[in-house]
Amino acid sequence: MVKDSGRPIQFVFAGKAHPRDDHGKAFIQKVIHLSKFSELKGHLVFIENYDIHVARQMVSGCDVWLNNPRRPLEASGTSGMKTTAHGCLNMSIMDGWWREGYNGSNGFSIGQDSHSEDVHEQDRVDSENLYNVLTREVIPSYFNRGADGIPREWISKIRESWSTLAAEYSTWRMVQEYTKKYYLTR
Repeated sequence: MVKDSGRPIQFVFAGKAHPRDDHGKAFIQKVIHLSKFSELKGHLVFIENYDIHVARQMVSGCDVWLNNPRRPLEASGTSGMKTTAHGCLNMSIMDGWWREGYNGSNGFSIGQDSHSEDVHEQDRVDSENLYNVLTREVIPSYFNRGADGIPREWISKIRESWSTLAAEYSTWRMVQEYTKKYYLTR
């Protein structure tokens, strides 16, 4: 069972693998298997048929948005950008938009801003770093509450995220920048 001082923690996975991404499809099958046939049952969930409607529900009810692609293959990072407005904190490897947006107080970094050329070694390091940031930063920050029940450190991170990420990392800004850079230069 996944707990912190008796309080359950739930991991919700959703997404789709590209039709030719056999590794991605195998990973999803493993998550589904673990969610049904292991001690993680009830704490690990996979939501099928991921689409914009499922994403809307997940984003609006999420506390931490985990993003851990292989470096340096992160795309634009729009999945993490949209969570900020809802008070969700990002936790990601240092690649893509998170490399630019993370300031040490507005979310969580999985490891340092470097990567090994050996994919298997990097997977091992990222796995270890993910566990460390969850157990040493995310879970304590979320569950450390004052006598009034308010998680002040967590709320401080949310406020920092709002003030440093919400306006800068948005679809509106992205469209404006792309329009100026790529479409109006002719």
